[in-house]
Amino acid sequence: MPFLGVSGMQYSGASLAGSRILLVEDSNLFTSMVRTKLKELLDIDVEICRNFEELQLAYDKSSEPIKLAISNMNLPGAEKGEALAYLLDLSIPTIAFTGTFLEGTRDELIAKDVVDYILKDNIFAVDMLAESICRFLTNHRHHVLIVDDSATARALLSSRLKRYNFRVSVAENGAKALEILKASSDIGLMVTDYNMPDMDGFELTRRIRATTGSHELRIIGVSSSSNRLLSARFLKAGGNDFILRPFIDEEFYCRVNQNLDTLLQIQSAQPPAREVQAR
Repeated sequence: MPFLGVSGMQYSGASLAGSRILLVEDSNLFTSMVRTKLKELLDIDVEICRNFEELQLAYDKSSEPIKLAISNMNLPGAEKGEALAYLLDLSIPTIAFTGTFLEGTRDELIAKDVVDYILKDNIFAVDMLAESICRFLTNHRHHVLIVDDSATARALLSSRLKRYNFRVSVAENGAKALEILKASSDIGLMVTDYNMPDMDGFELTRRIRATTGSHELRIIGVSSSSNRLLSARFLKAGGNDFILRPFIDEEFYCRVNQNLDTLLQIQSAQPPAREVQAR
């Protein structure tokens, strides 16, 4: 099932059919476009709820878990966002539709811990929705390691990544990170703080790069420092990306996606091990 997203995401794994996905939307045109696009690109049959009552019935009528919901913020019988609140109260991962980008609306959605939000006034809205769905349904194949000496920072980054359906491990220092990496060969991305006792992010990156290349593990550095040269130092130490705190959710998720997309592209371009040995 080959799929190429708007941002360059590529997926060619197993079919994504079979996951129960709800589309909570009252526009006939939009539901038709979304249903057609998701079937065409991802082989997904969505279940449509056109109002709040149909949403409640859809949840009550079946014991099959809802993998993901896509919901308009305003529906007949739920003009104040009751449908979205209902889904989130049930801990159902949800992508929200909103008419325009308003700072207050965006902040409200982020605070509600939605998986993503899509602007309906964007001409690529349906394509962006398809990519967001594909990412959510396939992110579990990615294992990410968070390294930070601050328990609060670890919890924040971990919760963000788990919201997007990633598998996450955490380490409170560089020594523990090296231990986890040695035991977990499937980790493809590490997000590490710069300022840590005993072993800072630079030294941790240098030690990892002595044995592990960017084709095996991508590394993103983060820091609250105002020193703009930290990014240059980190990249020269072998890092792949760097983000200064405080960063916004959209920026963080974009950087994570870009690095994992690059990792998959590099790995898919490499010849199989047997072919390498034969040469």
